[in-house]
Amino acid sequence: MARYTGPKARINRRLSTMVYESAGATRASQRRDSPPGMHPRGRRTSNYGTALTEKQKIKHYYGLGERQLRRYFAAATSAKGNTAQNLLLMCERRLDNVVRRAGFTKTRPQARQGIVHGHFRVNGVKVNKPGYILRAGDEIELRGRENLKNLYRGVIANNSPQPLDWLSFDSEGLKATILSAPTATDISLPVDGNIVVEFLSR
Repeated sequence: MARYTGPKARINRRLSTMVYESAGATRASQRRDSPPGMHPRGRRTSNYGTALTEKQKIKHYYGLGERQLRRYFAAATSAKGNTAQNLLLMCERRLDNVVRRAGFTKTRPQARQGIVHGHFRVNGVKVNKPGYILRAGDEIELRGRENLKNLYRGVIANNSPQPLDWLSFDSEGLKATILSAPTATDISLPVDGNIVVEFLSR
């Protein structure tokens, strides 16, 4: 999506999900967890509003624009299996998401910034597209510049990502490897993908 620069805690409160993980957004969301606006708890939400909220979760969490989400949806529809799972697993295999989940960065916006600035290589080739879709066997590593290595070592030292069966991370060698394709249990965003598929199919 176009880079969101507004108050991230407000989006977390509106969507009732921690889609933005920065320290400031987390603290602000904890102080006030109700949706923004007057009398938020008394509102009734239509089916359309619920589906739109679920779609917005995916867009904000993975940093997608509307056109990009529609492209992913078209690819997920043409692939075999459950369309909702296909869509979310494609998002999970994005380079920026993998960089975040491996532990190189604390948030996805940080991962996107590093990728756009050319900090990472995939299979030895510099990739500056956050939406690059990774496959089993791909290796992600930092460029060989010492200042970059020192920067990311500092981030990694203060970061403790959850270990993943489909992804290995070498914090000493600053390298991550995709061991296998993620499965439905590896999807990190709590969202009702079926509602989103119905919404996008209209």
